[in-house]
Amino acid sequence: MAAQYGLSFNSAAVMMLLVWITLLGVAPSQGQNQPRLKILPASSIQRKPVGHSLLLTCRPEVPDTNLISDLRWNDNRNMTILPKPAGQSSPMIYTESIAGGTALALIFNSLQESMAGTYYCAASYSVTEKLNAAVVVETYVAITWKDAPTDQRPLMGTDYIVRCEVTANPPATVDWLRNGDQIKSSGRYVIENRGLLIKNITEADDGVYTCRAAVMSTGELKNREIRVEVQIMPEVQRLPQVMDAVEGQSFSVMCNATGKPVPEFQWIKKGTQQNAAELDRFSVNAITGQLDISTVEQQDHDNYACIARNPAGQSESVMKLNVLIRPKIIEFINITVSENEEAIFVCKAFGRPAPEITFRRYGTVEEYTIGLQVSDDRIILEQSTDDEKGETVGTLRISKLATTDDGLYECIARNRGDVAFKVGHITVEYRPIFDHMKALPPVYTWEERPANLSCFAQAIPNATIEWRFNDRRVQDLYDQNLRIENEGLRSDLIITPRDRRYYTAYKCVANNRLGSAEHVMELREARIPESVPQAKPRIVSATSITFDIMAPPVEPGLPLTAFSVQWKEQFQSDWNFAFNRTWSPDSPYIVEGLRPQTAYSFRFAARNVVGLSQWGAYVDQSTPRRSEPETPRILHTPIQDEEEDSDPIVTSPYADHFDMRWSIPVDNGEPIDMYRIKYCPGTKVNGYWTEMEEHCIEQDIARMTNHEMRNLQADTYYRIELMAHNAIGFSKPAHVLMKTARGIDVVLRVDSPTLSSAAVVGIVIGSVVLLLIIADLLCCAFGNLGILATLCRKTKRSPSDLDDEAKLGREDEKQPLNTQPAAASPLKVNSSVEFDGRVVHSRSGEIIGKNSAV
Repeated sequence: MAAQYGLSFNSAAVMMLLVWITLLGVAPSQGQNQPRLKILPASSIQRKPVGHSLLLTCRPEVPDTNLISDLRWNDNRNMTILPKPAGQSSPMIYTESIAGGTALALIFNSLQESMAGTYYCAASYSVTEKLNAAVVVETYVAITWKDAPTDQRPLMGTDYIVRCEVTANPPATVDWLRNGDQIKSSGRYVIENRGLLIKNITEADDGVYTCRAAVMSTGELKNREIRVEVQIMPEVQRLPQVMDAVEGQSFSVMCNATGKPVPEFQWIKKGTQQNAAELDRFSVNAITGQLDISTVEQQDHDNYACIARNPAGQSESVMKLNVLIRPKIIEFINITVSENEEAIFVCKAFGRPAPEITFRRYGTVEEYTIGLQVSDDRIILEQSTDDEKGETVGTLRISKLATTDDGLYECIARNRGDVAFKVGHITVEYRPIFDHMKALPPVYTWEERPANLSCFAQAIPNATIEWRFNDRRVQDLYDQNLRIENEGLRSDLIITPRDRRYYTAYKCVANNRLGSAEHVMELREARIPESVPQAKPRIVSATSITFDIMAPPVEPGLPLTAFSVQWKEQFQSDWNFAFNRTWSPDSPYIVEGLRPQTAYSFRFAARNVVGLSQWGAYVDQSTPRRSEPETPRILHTPIQDEEEDSDPIVTSPYADHFDMRWSIPVDNGEPIDMYRIKYCPGTKVNGYWTEMEEHCIEQDIARMTNHEMRNLQADTYYRIELMAHNAIGFSKPAHVLMKTARGIDVVLRVDSPTLSSAAVVGIVIGSVVLLLIIADLLCCAFGNLGILATLCRKTKRSPSDLDDEAKLGREDEKQPLNTQPAAASPLKVNSSVEFDGRVVHSRSGEIIGKNSAV
């Protein structure tokens, strides 16, 4: 207030000085050539807020500025204000020469209240004349926010003062607004000097508040927007009191909490008061609250606290981490027990908690239970547990041990942490046996070829083997035709039958400490098979014949390896020029490459490892003339429809298509050039098939054995007809009834009798086609022109065409087909056929002449 009073006093003095100068007749308005000093800005009073900068310029207005000297500024204490020292920082107040030295500026860097007062500019003109000018500088304190943070975060449920303290001189008045509306002191709101008091603040009080300060005397008005965000103290959801973690495995637990702002999480190991985030193998997500342990160790057994913290406070929950030790099987030793004795199989395991132990045969699922087994009363499972040590001993007892008990057994130890497995073996000792060799056939050889008799005895411990010939040890005979080769558990007797006495029985004797066993093996002389007793043609076509061959009797262990056939035309008497073919016993016996309308003679023989039998089963058979192909065989297995009691049908796995497949039929002398397939939808009414002829589809397929029928209707029966075609004509049709799978039926609803655009277009197109047909009929009738006339001319065939068609059935059939060499040729094509169950393999073979025994 003293400064204010000082300012008022100085202002009055200046005013009196100006009046006195006017009365003396030296007013500035007198003559423009009168020398004077002018202060800019021109106002005699400069009012500025504290802290602002100010520039006052003193400029001489004289006829000759060169006569000005001693231009200076004096402060409110009449002290000369000095210029800024060179090379130093600017002082609070200093002067500076400007405009080429013709003017002098007074600069206030930052106004303070103490700087208020009258400032004088003085100079000398022509040395003798003194010039003066004065200006009054007034200061005031602008509105300043002393304690008014723009972001304030009160705690929910408390009484909170939204702080907004203001300083100003003259003093300012303060009011409050929210969302543009003025807040008045009432109820929960109280306006205080420190700010706005809100009682029992809630989350609904979030928002932006405006603190408005005004100084009426100066007209200054300022707003301060303060964002209030009500904070809520964190609250951690309760964790389970105890959680199990398995040693050696990873572990994770999630901590959840509510609060505003979103709290951050921390985990503390209570036993050591360590921050879990700083421990090895531990990681903490401070945002989600998840605690992870990469590999749990026994030392991690402790209480852990989850702490959720935000600016409003903190909350925590504690859980105990119980570290489980996974089971470990520490002892499971293989045992060896003799047959009919008791086996005691012991398995020891460690873990926390102490594990339970069971057994089972390795490779099976069913485990033995504690006590006597219901399925086998010879087996008892016993178990003893030491909880303090965490050890369990399981004992599997098997009485009257049998050879079937020999094998692998699995010990299973389990607790809450995990399951452990270990495999052990029970070896059952027993005397030698030859059960696996009893069904073996005799061994065959011929022409003094060495034969190998192999003997292998099953026994534990391993048996020693000796051979006997006519009840004498072979080792003692020193017979060069009998040689023994031992390879561990197996012994081979190599026999070279120099004479017939070696074709006899040999005895293999096995011994171990539990007993002995004998097995007799027989060496027989092998012979070629007997003649084939019978062969019958089963399928005869123009170019091929399929035979059924009756095999001759065979000895056990000496199977047939092939069948051979020779054939020639009947007018040829010499079998040396016959054609040959060999089949494996399980293949189809088909002779191909024959000529139509030709009489052939066939003979057959069987082969084993010794050789080929005598020729037998003579058959004379003629091939028919060339004709249409045989009926194709459809490669789909019919099944009985579950919903129908009628004929078996073929079902399609699809609702809209079906892949039809068939085998290539016999072409009967002319190659098949295409297939014709026809399929019609229909139904069965009272056991009779009714086709919808208007929906039948007929297609020709070139040299393929499958065809995909598309755009079928779902859940619909189709009758399929398939025919093969060659130059002679079509085969008899093969039929099959097929039903498509169920699909989604599309139902078109007609809501009004109005025709659709598609129907209208269809009617128009049909009308145009009908008019064209009528026009073509008229052209054909009156001018022999048009499409119908052309077709009629093409259907009329000349007599030469009819003669060619007749020749196709007569003269051409007499000409031989080029399917094999001429009978008089000295070279013959011989082949063998083998059937592997899926494909017949044909290859060239040896020439077999008359009475050959190859």
